[in-house]
Amino acid sequence: MKKILLTAACLTFGVTSMFAQKYMTRTGKISFNATVPASPEKIEGVNNEVANIVDAKTGDVIFQVLVKSFKFERALMEEHFNENYMESDKFPKSDFRGKINDVAGVNFSKDGTYNVKVSGKLTMHGVTKDVTVPGTVTVKGTSVILKAKFTLNLKEYNVVVPALVADKVAKDAVITLESTLAQK
Repeated sequence: MKKILLTAACLTFGVTSMFAQKYMTRTGKISFNATVPASPEKIEGVNNEVANIVDAKTGDVIFQVLVKSFKFERALMEEHFNENYMESDKFPKSDFRGKINDVAGVNFSKDGTYNVKVSGKLTMHGVTKDVTVPGTVTVKGTSVILKAKFTLNLKEYNVVVPALVADKVAKDAVITLESTLAQK
């Protein structure tokens, strides 16, 4: 009897695990470009320490970013970004919490690339806004690759660009995301 119960418990756990498909990473990449075309210097930052979770069953998506982890071509730009624009001591994290709109259209058990829209709440610089972002989900074995590119208006998130550098910093930043997640 004990063997039957133990076998039934193992089968139940195995089947449950098979359907609870969560994918995670702590090394996702987010970059932004806020360069005005006529600017002599690039206003770009890259963060390779993005935490990301996707639940294949529910379509839930979470991204968390430490603002101070953005790296720039020049140290002075990084300092200005953290102190003057993003106020990273006051607002140390940015995050996104949302859902893949049509998660049923993504087959997480079959290799392929699927066009998606993800809707949710983006919090940055202490401001939370509803956003919908187009992107792709690529399934490759037990990995999932998320990619997206969208524009973000800095003023909507209370990021103030001083008049002195307004000719170098764009009002809208182009955000590019790429994250490879492993099944957990």
